[in-house]
Order: sequence, then structure tokens, then C-alpha cells
Amino acid sequence: MELLCLYVIILLLTMFDFSSGIIYNNKGDIEGQFSCSSQQPHQKEEIIQLYLSSDDLKIHCFFHSKTKRSSQEFLSVFTSGGLAPSLEIINSTYTGIFHFNLTLYSDQANWLIIIPRENITKNTEVAAIEEWLVRINLQHGLNIYTTEGTLLDTVREPILQWKLGAQLTKANLIKLYPHVVGLKVTKCPCANDVALLGFILNSAGNGVYIGLSFSGFWKYDDTVWYNLTDMIYSQVGEGHMELSVVDMVLTNHFFVILTSLGLFISHDLRSAYSPLLKFSRADFCGFERRDYVKGKLWYNERCFANTELHEVDYVTVTFERNRTLSEESSCFYSPAPFFDWLPCLPPLSKQTKSMASTVITFLVDQEHSTGVYLLHNNQKTTVVSVHHLKQNKPKLKPKFPPFMFPSSFSSPVGIVFHPRSHFLYAYGNQVWLSIDGGNTFELLADFHDDVIKSTYHSFYTSDIIFLSQSGKAHFTKAGLETYSDIGSIADNIFTLYYDHMGFIHKLTPDKFVAGGPHAALGNSQLIFGQAPDMGFRTALAPQYITTNEMIFYAYVPPSEPQETIYTKTFNNIHSGKVIQSRNTGKAYIREILQSHKSAEFLSAVIAEVIEPFGIQDVTQSPCLSSTLSIAPEQDSFKLTLQQPTPGVVSLFQASDIEKTVVIPGYSSFLIISIVDDQNALAKATMPRLVPTDMTFVKDSWFLYDFGQKNGQTWEIHAKPCNYWFQQHDDSLSLSVLKYIDLGKSYTLQVKVMPHGKGTQIIGLPLVKIIVGNPTVLQVKVEGSFDDADNYLMKISVASQYMLQGTTSLAFIIGEASTDCFVTTFVPILKSSCSYLKSMHHNPSKVIPLEDWLSGVHKDSQGFNMIKTLPINYRPPSNMGIAIPLTDNFYHADPSKPIPRNLFLKSKKSGKFKQCANVSTREECNCTLDQKFSHAVAFSDCREKVPRFKFPVTHYPVSLAIHSEDGRAPVKTPYLVTVTEVNERENWELSRVCSLL
Repeated sequence: MELLCLYVIILLLTMFDFSSGIIYNNKGDIEGQFSCSSQQPHQKEEIIQLYLSSDDLKIHCFFHSKTKRSSQEFLSVFTSGGLAPSLEIINSTYTGIFHFNLTLYSDQANWLIIIPRENITKNTEVAAIEEWLVRINLQHGLNIYTTEGTLLDTVREPILQWKLGAQLTKANLIKLYPHVVGLKVTKCPCANDVALLGFILNSAGNGVYIGLSFSGFWKYDDTVWYNLTDMIYSQVGEGHMELSVVDMVLTNHFFVILTSLGLFISHDLRSAYSPLLKFSRADFCGFERRDYVKGKLWYNERCFANTELHEVDYVTVTFERNRTLSEESSCFYSPAPFFDWLPCLPPLSKQTKSMASTVITFLVDQEHSTGVYLLHNNQKTTVVSVHHLKQNKPKLKPKFPPFMFPSSFSSPVGIVFHPRSHFLYAYGNQVWLSIDGGNTFELLADFHDDVIKSTYHSFYTSDIIFLSQSGKAHFTKAGLETYSDIGSIADNIFTLYYDHMGFIHKLTPDKFVAGGPHAALGNSQLIFGQAPDMGFRTALAPQYITTNEMIFYAYVPPSEPQETIYTKTFNNIHSGKVIQSRNTGKAYIREILQSHKSAEFLSAVIAEVIEPFGIQDVTQSPCLSSTLSIAPEQDSFKLTLQQPTPGVVSLFQASDIEKTVVIPGYSSFLIISIVDDQNALAKATMPRLVPTDMTFVKDSWFLYDFGQKNGQTWEIHAKPCNYWFQQHDDSLSLSVLKYIDLGKSYTLQVKVMPHGKGTQIIGLPLVKIIVGNPTVLQVKVEGSFDDADNYLMKISVASQYMLQGTTSLAFIIGEASTDCFVTTFVPILKSSCSYLKSMHHNPSKVIPLEDWLSGVHKDSQGFNMIKTLPINYRPPSNMGIAIPLTDNFYHADPSKPIPRNLFLKSKKSGKFKQCANVSTREECNCTLDQKFSHAVAFSDCREKVPRFKFPVTHYPVSLAIHSEDGRAPVKTPYLVTVTEVNERENWELSRVCSLL
């Protein structure tokens, strides 16, 4: 039976402990103590950005100081103690540690390290690869200085190998500014610092203009601008005008541009056969310019470094119009390489065609191999429907019963997967979150008439910003069930963008403004301004439960119109926030309560008192001098003052309205009107606890002011970060990818440490674990508290099923503040053979390296066992020695003629790989390792091969498997398939003895 629920919330079991690893959310640990550059020494940058070229990586680092002299002094102190920084280079699967030189020259104010490229990576082919995290560490006494940054391989990053069009000068770029009405940004899924910015032009402008940044838009002048107009006109003709960018998507291997004149797809970015990038146009019959300008591209951002067969990019294009009878759809999608664009909806039967809905969004969930639809029909009903994919096409039958949103979700805009995760958000005038692939959704936020028009995400920090049409920015972390208001943006033309390290940027046509991670010292204020008060305009009635815990009831006046009642109630935004009196006192909100039993108190919050709230005194409220009695009065209660001591003035004042009478052990009373000097009407917060036939003398009852009659007296703001997060292995980044082969397992350990007051309820687990696709891997979790109330967690993952696939785990600190840098940790696990695992042939005769270099190694009979291949050699085929059919060249040299190239089939076969698009062998840049590699990818470089006497019989094929853990024995169920890479058939495998 098919599982209806594809997520697992795992209960936590036993105990363990650890004490190492980097602590996140502790601002003292990850600080910008170093400035480092691979380009210009002594240049202080806001963030460390290093670049790996074909040359050695040279890095200059200096300790932050106001003058060069004091920097030298710092270095001298460290160096004299034998201290120098270490450099960690980390991606999701690799960690390398390098040490800076201890020797300093007399005038040197920085540390220097030179790392040969091959010590970091031996690969040079163009491919989608991860941008590395770099971590600079220095320990001096009890102080640990750590700074993080990035390292980008500019040799291999696909989009950087191309010229997109004619390069724009600064003068011509400035001329475009008056015509820009919007911006579109897209970024490389594996290297978020590599990004593209497109201008949306008005009718007076004409053209496609795109800026390319390899440094995350930190500096405007580092952006290279290209004019792609001629490319578009070469596809559609010169007679069309009002050309503009509409939308853009940069996938792992392709660049897709939606323009006002059509959809254009680049050639494969990995195949750099010419300096200028070429595009082809996708044809949609019946669609014209007025349709394209209202089109939109949709993409599920996932990094496919070391791509496997089941990992495919999909892009969807939607048009804002109902399809006609002659049109298949107003929504189309395509898998890479984006040749065939198919209707999003599967073919419908005659019975269901009349019920068809408009497709707002269609996304492919590669983790579950499903297609997810956001649909909206004529009855104003919004639905999410999930369908299995078979051969890249959605099945007609849904995987789950469709999820129907309530009618209040009246303006749906789209759905989006948080990058590299299984968190699915539906957004419009509300925001909904699904953690189970679209089976169910939970309401995260309701903005009523203010519609979310776009979302912005950081995979590294799990930041998400929902930007509304009014310019308000709402912030959350992936997986959290609450959010915060962080400000607004007043610019008319702008877009937002997260770089690889999670720094937020505001991009406008003529300048860029860099903020920081939302939790980074408030730097996002540069973009969003001062964070607003998240409270609302009504009176609160406090009710004590214990001395440290209280309930705040939100008052809804009877005169409040039905359509604006929501402005007087608590909702999800207030969960985990701080109620703060403008005088004194604050409390942390733990829980939101909704109730319809009382028309006046529809919502409340349970809060923990951190600082006691101030009470009124007799100078502010003279009524406190009297004894108080309480009596029912229709649907309210009458508060009556009894005469105090003669000479003492005690009376209710108009300023007492919306103040709250608090009586320990009984219900509180919110004063709503003054009858006369001695009587007032009030609403009870807990009617069942109203005291009857009792009087309360002076100083046994108190008055709190959380009203707004005398001006707003309370505010709600985000809570300071209240948890520290620690990984056991400090070589890991926040982005982790692990391959788990069949029969293997992997263990991951984390610790969550409460920090500050009011951070936890003792005994409840601090972390929720969600498995995105539990059918792929077996996951076991053990958790416990230590003596310091830190929460320790150990996750064991094993591959026990004969399934290949990917699942993401989510570690969510549900009670964490949105101000924390880390609230969500999402490692990705693959049930697959690691790309670092390889099978090697053990030759029957070992030939020393020096003999390979000389080309001579003779056996006992004087036979040379090394053959130096002819230039541009291709092995013969089964059609004869003169008709090679293989695509593989050996000892390639593009400047020399190609032998045995007379027949048509031979001319059509044969493709250079390492030597593609170069003119000489020297330009192939073959390394020594590549010249002796058995890999087909480096056949161009291979010059010498083992030589045997013909015929070869009973040659022993001995194989061994090497992995990142070294050489390991191979056990069942490994199955070895032997093929001949050059398609020759005059051989056979006699028998298999063993694998080593």
C-alpha cells in the first residue's frame, strides 16, 4: 500500500555526549577577525572571497587593525609564539586543511600561503561544482579567532566560461536607467555568488541587457554587463520592437531567458566550443508578445554537482491566460536540456475536462520524483495536487488526495521549494508550509489584503524573505512555524538577492546595497530600516498563572467591524516573540491561544516573565487607595470602590479605561468604561474565577496598564537568539552532502545549548527531526539532555534498501528565535555510490613511474611493455583497422592531421574532450596524472599504454575499489559489468575469481 505520509518525525531515545565542534549563534565565535584576498593584499573587504584559477592559489591574510603598524605588531606577537592561521577548504563532501607560512619578512604585515591547484582539485573540466567554504582559524591562548568566506573555482564554473553578448560600456549602461521598470535576478544553484541580473524595460526601451557577477553583487563595478539583443533578433527577426527581459533562470547546466519575444535556452554551458554563448528559441504555438510579457518561470533550485542519472533539472513556464480550445495548455515544463516543452497537466479524460483548473505553478520535486501543482479553478478554490512522474511525465492519478486550501487563501501567487530541502511553501495573501511533499500544509502567515509577490532564499543560513506588494518584508527560517516583520523597502525598482554565505543584497539599476545575514549584527537594517513593532493597536489584559507565567488576552471592542477583527488578535507572527512594556518589564511568548467562547477575548498568549512588569501607583490611578468589590452587570462586571480613609481621594478616572485589575488567585478585569467616580465596568479574563461576595482591601489588588487609551504602552519584538547550535565535526559546513552506499551507514551528531532566560520547557526535546524521503534510507535518532540541560542528538543513517535516491534531513530548533543565525540544519543524504569511490584495475605487471616517463620497460625477453601511441590515435573497430568508430582520441593534438579518417563513419566519430576548442596540444593543459589516467574523460591526454604480445589470452583482470576511506574489501551484492570503452567486440570474459 502506498504511503500517504512521506515524512517522519522521529522520537528521541538514549544518551551520548561530545564536546568538540564550532558553536553557531554565539556571536563571539564567528567574527570577522581576518581579511583575506587572493587578488590584492592589504585590501580590507567586508567578506572573504577567494578565487581559484589555473595557477596556484596565493592568499594574503592580515589581522584586522586600524593601521598597518599595529597589524605588524599583531603578526609579530603571533609568529614569535609559533602561531599562524590555518585555512580549511570545505564543501559538502570534502575538507582540506592548509597552514600559513610562519616566516615573516621585515616589512610584511600579512600572512601568506601558496597552495598548488592540484592540492585542492585535479579537475579542470567545466562542470557544475560547489563553491567552497573557507574557514580561517587562529588560536591564541583562550581566544579562538575564526572567519568564514568562500572560494570559487573560476576555471570550472560553467557560466563564467562564456561571453554572453556584446559587452556594455558604463556610458551605454547609464543610458538604460530611465527605461528600467523592474529587475530579475537568478543565481547558480551550486555557487550562489555567481549570479545574473536582468533589466525589465518599458516600451521606450528595447533590448536584453544582463549583468554577470562572480562575487555576489558586492560591488557594482565588478558586474560585467552584456547586450544580448542581437542574439534575440537573430532568432525572431529584426522587425519586432519592445524587446525586454521578462524572467530568467540559471540552472546547473543551462541559462533560460523569458523575453517579450519568446523563451530562449542556451546551449549546454559545459560545452565551450566557442567564446560566444548561443541560444535557441522554444516555440509555443498561439502565444504572442502580450502573453510572454505576463509569463513567469518556475524552478526548484538544487545543486547537481557530480550529477547522477536520476538528477535532472526542470523548468516551468506559465502564462496568465486561459487556454483556448485549440491550445494544449497555458503551462509548459521541460527537463534539461529543455528541447521538448510539454503541457504541465496530464491528458484529461472527457469527464474531467470541464472541471480542469488553471495551473498557477508546476514544480518537480526531484527528491520524491513527483510533480506538484498549485491549481485555481472558477469556483475560486485553490488546491495543491501531487502526481508521480513516469519517464519525466506526471501521471493522471494523484499520489495523495489533493489538499484544498480554505477560501481565505483567495489570491494564490505560487509555490516554491526552499533550496536543497523538502520544505514547500505556498504563498499569496497567505503563506502555507508543507513538510511532507505537498500532502498537507499548515498556515504560517495571513496577510489578508497584502499579497506576497516574491520570495528570496538562502540555502546556507535557511533564511527566507517574503516580500509583499506593499513593500513589507517578512522573515522566517526554513521549517520554523513563526516569522517576523523586519521592515520595508521604499524603492520603486529593486530586487533582493542572497549570496553564497547568506548575506542579503538590495539590487537597484544603478547601485547595490549589501546587508548581512539577518542575525548578523543588525546589518539588514541598511536595507529594511528599523525593525517595526509587531504588536497591534488594542488593549491587553494580563492574567497571572504563576509568579513567572502569565496570559495576555487581546481585547476586541464590540464596535470592531468583522472584516478588521484580525487586526486585534494574536497570530503566528507573535510566537516566540517578546512582549515589552514601554515602562518596564518583558515576557517571552510561548504559545498562541485562539478562542471563540468570548466575543471580547478571541486570542491570548502564554508568556514567561523575564523582567517583572511595573504596576500603577496611586499617583497614576487614585482608585488604588480604596477597597474593591466586584458584582455581575449583564455581560460585564461592575467594579465598585468603597470609601477609603477620610481625607484620602479615591476615584476612577477616564485614564483608567483599558487598564487591568489583577487580583492574585482570581480572574483579572479589563476596565472598558467608567460609570462614575466610584464605579467602572470591566470584562473578566476568566469568568469562572471571578470572586463573588468578596471585597479586596487596598494593596491586595493591583492595576496594570497595557492599554492604548493613553498612548500605546506595549510592544512586540523578536526575541534575542536563545539557542547555540554545535556540530560534532567542525570540518563540516552548514551544507552537508553524504553518500551512503548499500550496506553502509553514517553518523551525524549535534548539540543544542539553551542560552539566556526563558529558553526551554524542561524535559521536552529541543529539536524536531524530519526525514524528507524515508523510503530511501533507514534513519535512527537518539537524543538526551546532559547535566547542563544541553540537548544532545545522534543520528544514524543506513542504506539497507536496493534503492537509489536522495533525501534531506531537517534539524529544526522549533523554539529558536528568528534572530538566530542557525535554527535549521539540512544535510542531504544520497543512497548511492560516492563519486569519490572508484574501481581500479590492478595491472598484472607493475611498471615504475620512471619507466612510464621514459617509455621503455623491457621484460626478461627484451620485449618493451610500453607503447607510445601515435598522434591522434583511435583504436580499430570490428569493421577493420582502417575504420575507427570510437569517439575517443588518444595522444590528441589538434594541430596535427587525424589518421584513418577516410571513411564517412570515421569522420562522423571522434570528439576531442580535454583538447576541445584549442589549437595545439600544449593548450590542452594535460597534467601528469591525466596523461597516465585510465579514465575515458582524459583519453586526449593519454600518451602511453601497456603493450602485450598478440594474441592476448588468459589475461587476469584484477579489480580493487578505493573510496574516501581508503581501500576497502568488496562484498556482496556488488555486481561488476565489464565493457570495452572503444566498442570492440573481439574479446570475452571467461570467469570471475574474486574482487579485491
